[in-house]
Amino acid sequence: VQLKESGGGSAQAGGSLRLSCQASELMYESYCLGWFRQAPGKEREAVGTIESFGTVRYADSVTGRFTISQDKTNNTLYLQMNSLKLEDSGTYYCAYSIRRMCSDYERWAKSANFGNWGQGTQVTVSS
Repeated sequence: VQLKESGGGSAQAGGSLRLSCQASELMYESYCLGWFRQAPGKEREAVGTIESFGTVRYADSVTGRFTISQDKTNNTLYLQMNSLKLEDSGTYYCAYSIRRMCSDYERWAKSANFGNWGQGTQVTVSS
């Protein structure tokens, strides 16, 4: 599965951005798709995941502000980011794994559990 993110850019704090991730194909009926982000000098961190059957999970830092969704008809994953904060800045990546990697936080929070990654898209939030 090849992944390609788009939609990054600049926004002011309190604003919104919508990221997209186009998958070349979804090989299996069951899968786990995730959004991760990485700020300069920091480790990559999980933002949230969505399973093939639709269950969505979020990191505490984005709960209530970010929404993950998918359009299975065209293999696209979305990340709607509202009420952006300065600390949301970074490079955002989408990633693909098998469905059971979405089952609990200990699994989906680890980037090593995801084998397919996009090239990333930059998000910059300014005051």
